[in-house]
Amino acid sequence: MSYISPEAVQGPKKRVSNVRVVYDGGPGGGAVCELEWEGEPGVAIRWTGEDDWPLGNPQSRGNPTWFLVPAEFQEVVLQRARDLAPESEEEAGYRAMAADTEREAEALDWSNALIGDTNRAAG
Repeated sequence: MSYISPEAVQGPKKRVSNVRVVYDGGPGGGAVCELEWEGEPGVAIRWTGEDDWPLGNPQSRGNPTWFLVPAEFQEVVLQRARDLAPESEEEAGYRAMAADTEREAEALDWSNALIGDTNRAAG
């Protein structure tokens, strides 16, 4: 085992809940998540591990854990993680649709025509 997915890391168990991974650098990389730490929102990081160190770091008693980023650094760490995170297929699709101004104009014309049909039918 050379890599533990950040989604699988739920420790320290008494402090961490609702882990939402923002960035996963894969084996040998880093990971960043938003989570609740003792019931409060926070940002945490960890090194994901590789063949020679499969649990990554930090870890406690043989279990992978998260490191809570100090409050004054959380915003910049979270923003950089979002910048590095690959875009999902769904996000790429929405971005492409938004950039297609010709199709957007056609859709607007179609919507306006429907509104006109509704107004004529009601009148």
